Amino acid sequence: MSTRLATGGRLIDRAKPMSFTFNGRKLGGYEGDTLASALLAEDEMMIGRSFKYHRPRGVVASGAEEPNGVLGLGEGGRFEPNQRATTTELFEGAVTRSQNHWPTLELDVGAINAKLARFLPAGFYYKMFMYPRSFWKHVYEPFIRQSAGLGRVPKDRDEDRYEHTYAFADTVVVGGGIAGLTAALAAAKAGQRVVLIEQTAHWGGRAVVDGVEIEGEAAEAWVKKAIEALGAMENVTLRTRTMASGLYDHGYLLAEEKISDHTPGDGRPKKRLWRIRAGRIITATGAIERPLSFAGNDIPGVLLASAVRDYVVNWAVSPGDRTVIVTNNDDAYRTALVLLDVGLVVPAVLDARPEVKGPLADAVRARGVRVLEGRGIAKVKGGRRVTGVSICAHAGEGSEIETIACDAVAMSGGWSPVVHLWSHCGGKLLWDEAQAMFRPDASRPATGADGEAMVVAVGSANGILRADEVLADAHKAAGGTGDAPNAAAEAEGSILPVWIMPQGAGYALRMKMWLDYQNDVKVSDVQLAAREGYESVEHTKRYTTLGMATDQGKLSNINGLAVLSDALHRPIPATGTTTFRPPYTPITMGSIAGEARGEIFQPLRRTPMHEWHEAHGAYWEPVGLWRRPYCFMRSGEGVEDAVRREVRNTRNSLGLLDASTLGKILVKGPDAGKFLDMLYTNVMSTLPVGKCRYGLMCTENGFLTDDGVVVRISEDSWLCHTTSGGADRIHGHMEDWLQCEWWDWKVYTANLTEQYAQVAVVGPNARKLLEKLGGMDVSKDAMPFMTWAEGTLGGFRARVFRISFSGELSYEIAVPASEGLAFWEKLMEAGQEFGVMPYGTEALHIMRAEKGFIMIGDETDGTVIPQDLGLGWAISKKKPDYLGKRAQERSFLADPERWQLVGLETLDGSVIPDGAYAVAPGTNANGQRNVQGRVTSTYHSPTLDKGIAMGLVRRGPERMGEVIEFPTDGGRVVKARIVSPVFYDPEGEKQNV
Repeated sequence: MSTRLATGGRLIDRAKPMSFTFNGRKLGGYEGDTLASALLAEDEMMIGRSFKYHRPRGVVASGAEEPNGVLGLGEGGRFEPNQRATTTELFEGAVTRSQNHWPTLELDVGAINAKLARFLPAGFYYKMFMYPRSFWKHVYEPFIRQSAGLGRVPKDRDEDRYEHTYAFADTVVVGGGIAGLTAALAAAKAGQRVVLIEQTAHWGGRAVVDGVEIEGEAAEAWVKKAIEALGAMENVTLRTRTMASGLYDHGYLLAEEKISDHTPGDGRPKKRLWRIRAGRIITATGAIERPLSFAGNDIPGVLLASAVRDYVVNWAVSPGDRTVIVTNNDDAYRTALVLLDVGLVVPAVLDARPEVKGPLADAVRARGVRVLEGRGIAKVKGGRRVTGVSICAHAGEGSEIETIACDAVAMSGGWSPVVHLWSHCGGKLLWDEAQAMFRPDASRPATGADGEAMVVAVGSANGILRADEVLADAHKAAGGTGDAPNAAAEAEGSILPVWIMPQGAGYALRMKMWLDYQNDVKVSDVQLAAREGYESVEHTKRYTTLGMATDQGKLSNINGLAVLSDALHRPIPATGTTTFRPPYTPITMGSIAGEARGEIFQPLRRTPMHEWHEAHGAYWEPVGLWRRPYCFMRSGEGVEDAVRREVRNTRNSLGLLDASTLGKILVKGPDAGKFLDMLYTNVMSTLPVGKCRYGLMCTENGFLTDDGVVVRISEDSWLCHTTSGGADRIHGHMEDWLQCEWWDWKVYTANLTEQYAQVAVVGPNARKLLEKLGGMDVSKDAMPFMTWAEGTLGGFRARVFRISFSGELSYEIAVPASEGLAFWEKLMEAGQEFGVMPYGTEALHIMRAEKGFIMIGDETDGTVIPQDLGLGWAISKKKPDYLGKRAQERSFLADPERWQLVGLETLDGSVIPDGAYAVAPGTNANGQRNVQGRVTSTYHSPTLDKGIAMGLVRRGPERMGEVIEFPTDGGRVVKARIVSPVFYDPEGEKQNV
């Protein structure tokens, strides 16, 4: 039957009906419904099964705190498990399925676990699976894997797309209730840049549902005016459907915005992840109503009292025709009045307090409802839905007094402020005994770098529950001027800090009192944990799985904490709370990845000359995140032919290399020289302005991690060149040491890699080409090897570095990235008379190998130190320390038996296979041959017309002229002579001309 009321429902549009399916059955709802309200309207009380015992579960809340209503949503590429029904908006054609049962929701084989409950207490996982150990692989592990998890894993590729966006604000207000709106208005009127976010699709929060009056009008009208005022301000950004996920250091806030999850397939991103930097965060996140623990409190039809109000007022849905209310505070009486106003029956209000006075209780009594003081629920009757309740004296021994027929129970155990964001960055909490809640301790907030409070909690999130006080608190905290908005005064209410209702006589063994609905954690489980020595709340959480469900303990943690404290005979503050960690509610992996998927899983980087290369026959090679030309192929030419042509032309005439991908990191500041001296093995602080120096960088374990040319730009600035694939890694390495170890050093770093295009002009005719362009003196006297100059070259702003990675006369020229393509084309045009030709990365590798220059990633593999590569000359003997120095002095790294760099020249002129191992003479005790080295780089040299290689060989430099063997596939053995790694121009005459 339908439980939709004939009238009402402030959030639904009855003119726009929608259809959806639940477990294959076609159901209906309206635009504005959530999945939960639509299911309740169709009288679907049981919508899932619990994790451990597979007990029937129904909706218990109406927001992000919902533990039971998690469904599989969608099909194929749009299927998602564990979608919270209470926060998922209904859309046309939605396909939903219940979870954690087999074969059907109504007939679930897993329900047998409930019959075995006495054998499955808290911690049974730990106890059962310890012995015998031989059972682990074939008995325990398959069982655990089969039982673990909730919902099924999507199998198809996600059809939706996601995106990231960035925002900066003076103040971010989280929460769009009356507290958040008041704070946003005050901050915006003070001229601040304000971002206001609300996780639901609607503004106003509880005040609208509860009939609060502000400035003499209904809260809904006041909220509308407030939004209109904020929307008209240029310094305000408003976002609904946006959940603040986590708050991190330095005012960094992550928030997930739902964009088209309720309009799938409309072409927009499904979700957007906001990365927000804020000077101050105001948390107006409200409070969550706590449940009460009594026998049968998990039966479908038992809901939070505030949730019952929400369903009636917002969606015109009645969870039941006859609703018994059980409470320990005044707030639940609002639910009774709402139910009575729409013609529903409230047989009784059971109040645990011995004496109940106040306008709300009086109003309920005046409507003819029995208010039973000092009473509680002994047991909820029913299985798959509520059929009645047995009541007992709260202060007595649980003897049943009477039974009341009903089909719903509304419970209220008081309110807990949502303190998650407050706590994420270290804000502390205090226990408010009068209100039985943890609330923010204003004297111990999370602070920014200036020592001022970075996070401010207001309204209900600050433990303030009266509307008039909420508005005043928010207005003041936001720095508002003038008077705060006025709300109609509300009566003070008391709360009896009751966590557990007594079980009726005879029910103790048959019915359980539940804390964590999804994970089936009972009151008795926490008590057992205390008896077994788990006194820490964090240990109890893990032992019982309390608060580890998808709702992350939003309903269960405070009650569980109270039970643990009672069992340990100590006050709640002494027991403490579990740690609040991001995310506040789950974030999809799609949102985290954003656009980083498929071909753009990582951002593909292109140099300014990429399109020119594409048009001129580039054969591409991935280098880190870059795509670089491996070679430039001409018609009828193979790859090897193109590479050989490029090498020969560069050696004999003129070659151009797009070197824009080289890392370029600016290091600047009073302590920059000292910093670089620690990073590099040699001294950089003494490098004169205008000079270049080759440097090696090691990890703290002594292993070579990068190399490159360092340039002194000015007295306090250096430019560090890195390998193409290492720029981001090395920049992160620098920042890691600056932030974590040398935080007081005055050093600034910036990765400028993509701000400059860089071209290597290489070969005997290199100087002729630059002289033809004109504008700078590039002669040997004006610009000797390992110097640089800045000026205008051929009309382009340029930095010219006199360095070489080929062994030829070479200049590397950096120009602004926006001018890179034009500069390249200018060089190609002007260089025609000198035989100019572009060359790619393979020619680059061959020429550097001919010269014996190392390549990070080829000659290094994370186990190689500079000394292994004959680079001791690049290690300072004078400075006391650098990263890796002491590590390199360890005995195994100073061992003379280490493999060291040599050249390898095959006897027959062939090319040794890449990565081949050299074997030692003789055999070991197992009849096998030991290895004594390996090939690191191997090529056919067009310059020498033979195979050359570089490799690491045991005691290699001492064994010049010795022949060693390299077995290859197919049984072939290649013999090679150990020679100098410098095969070409060993004196370096060509690069110094």
